[in-house]
Amino acid sequence: MGHTYSSLHYHFIWSTKDRESIIKPIFQKRLYEYIGAIITKEKCNLISVGGISDHIHLLVRMSTQYPVSDLIRRVKANSSKFINQIFNPQIKFSWQSGYGAFAVSMSKLVAVQNYIENQEAHHKVNSFEDEFRSFLDKHAIKYDKNFLFQ
Repeated sequence: MGHTYSSLHYHFIWSTKDRESIIKPIFQKRLYEYIGAIITKEKCNLISVGGISDHIHLLVRMSTQYPVSDLIRRVKANSSKFINQIFNPQIKFSWQSGYGAFAVSMSKLVAVQNYIENQEAHHKVNSFEDEFRSFLDKHAIKYDKNFLFQ
């Protein structure tokens, strides 16, 4: 076979450093657009983005050219720099050091997209911590609860 074919979809989740509520409505839309531009530049496709003041969700169709960790590193570093330079020089904006990356099948893309786009409603009843633990459990990822949110 002379061509490479792939369908690599990931649901990414990460928080602001120390889960601070610093993603303000005044710059949230521009942050999401900027992240979309980074992802496009890396030859990937942002399908959906959403979140609330202390974390973000992305649904991305990945390119076979980059490892997940490289894309996440570029998105987090460049978006932090963007926010700090453009919007908030008084407060240092940064993301947590880790992230969640969960594979998504084609049959679940619409459900994940709807989930991401309804974060505000979802978090009226569930905390970020509960949400993230739920994803880890659903994907059978082992973790030490004592160190999960440090």
